[in-house]
Amino acid sequence: MSITLNDLILVGTKLAEGFNVTLQIFALTLLFALPLGLIISFGSMSKIAIIKYPIKLFIWIIRGTPLMLQLLVVYYGPSILFGVKGLSNFPAVIITFVINYACYFSEIYRGGIESVPKGQYEAGQVLGLKKSQTFFRIVLLQVVKHIVPPMSNEIITLVKDTSLARTIMLYEVIWAGQKFITSRGWLWPLFATAVFYLLFCGILTLLFGYIEKKLDYFN
Repeated sequence: MSITLNDLILVGTKLAEGFNVTLQIFALTLLFALPLGLIISFGSMSKIAIIKYPIKLFIWIIRGTPLMLQLLVVYYGPSILFGVKGLSNFPAVIITFVINYACYFSEIYRGGIESVPKGQYEAGQVLGLKKSQTFFRIVLLQVVKHIVPPMSNEIITLVKDTSLARTIMLYEVIWAGQKFITSRGWLWPLFATAVFYLLFCGILTLLFGYIEKKLDYFN
């Protein structure tokens, strides 16, 4: 069956709508999960047991259960468990993704912070710096260098995980492509979504490769 210009415009419009939602999920997740992950990492490294162990337990639960399951719990849980109106699908997706990725990011932050030799902190004390000053002026740049490779992997995974939003009926780019299979019998719009993911992940790969080269100042 031949494809007309109107068909291409229709597919392009629908895919663009789904692409816009996918980008929103990606951007908002990073915006909130990156700082939240740092806060959680500080809690998991705390010397106060009542703070440290509940946070570690929470991280274990989030990392040990599927993101799809977490989406279903956040979206349907309030109405089923408490009989109250739950969140609409977009806020539910954002909250779930932020919590999930913040926990993963927190472990990357923790590993990066703990990889810096203790001598760096002692050097800060010798220079008369406070702990906070030592962290932000001496330690943080080294931490950034250590966490960029694993962080880049998680962020690229996030691009693909956005497709799970359709689990709770949020229209995103794969759903946009799949609708043409049932309505028109077209498979090629679904392949167009694959091109989107490949390009998006390719751009991020190049970006993080560039950042890693820029952070070679400790070599």
